[in-house]
Amino acid sequence: MSGRNRDGTGVLDRVMLILEALDRAARPQTLTELCTATGISKATTYRLLTGLVDVGLLARTTDSRYALGIRLWEIAQNAGRQLRDAARPFLQDMFSLVGETTHLAVREGDEVLYIERIYGTRRVPRASRVGGRLPLHATAVGKAILAFEEDWVREAYLDRERLERPTPHTVVNREALRAELVEARQRGYAITREEVRVGSCSIAVPVSQGSHVVGAIGVVVNPEQAETMVRFVPALQATSRRIQKATAHFPWETLFQTGLPSLHR
Repeated sequence: MSGRNRDGTGVLDRVMLILEALDRAARPQTLTELCTATGISKATTYRLLTGLVDVGLLARTTDSRYALGIRLWEIAQNAGRQLRDAARPFLQDMFSLVGETTHLAVREGDEVLYIERIYGTRRVPRASRVGGRLPLHATAVGKAILAFEEDWVREAYLDRERLERPTPHTVVNREALRAELVEARQRGYAITREEVRVGSCSIAVPVSQGSHVVGAIGVVVNPEQAETMVRFVPALQATSRRIQKATAHFPWETLFQTGLPSLHR
């Protein structure tokens, strides 16, 4: 498993490229599509796919396409389980209070990773899912994390070569974004208005341990409710404190990447 390819990538690197390509895809992929998405040769891709199917990490459809397998899902459920189990009761209590989609996220490198989410019944476009990732600057939870991060982390993020723009509303001007993060830190919460998905607005507060921000919790609403979503701040802050207390001894560093790799995309 430690062998290197001619391009310098190892077996695990190539497996991750395949898994990530399938995770991004909206449907099962053919061998050719995966070769195109990963840049791996057809022979190598086929060999890796066959092995992944054999151990259940991938599934092969009747029309010879490939999809993520149920065994991979089973294994993934263990990642972050301690955090999810600790935070879920408090998120459920908040959801019962506000009646809107509620979620918990952490920073994984230069993205926000959704750890838990409780969905509301209102028709708000879904921007992500549990286990999904989004750019930090386009989400309220991401902005809440960035606003309360150490200065060097925030500046490293803002110095990236490109800030993704998922919608026309996404703030990508660095000075405007820097000013918005300063304001979010001062008032204690961050907001987004259709920045990651048109029709979806959000408000979030950080979750900290000591002086270090370890995540954020947020509420998602439709644009008609955006002007009044600040009313959720007291409930968010109270829930954040409860999660902070429940996870005071949680080994965050063992699960989540706190550095900022691959900044210059």
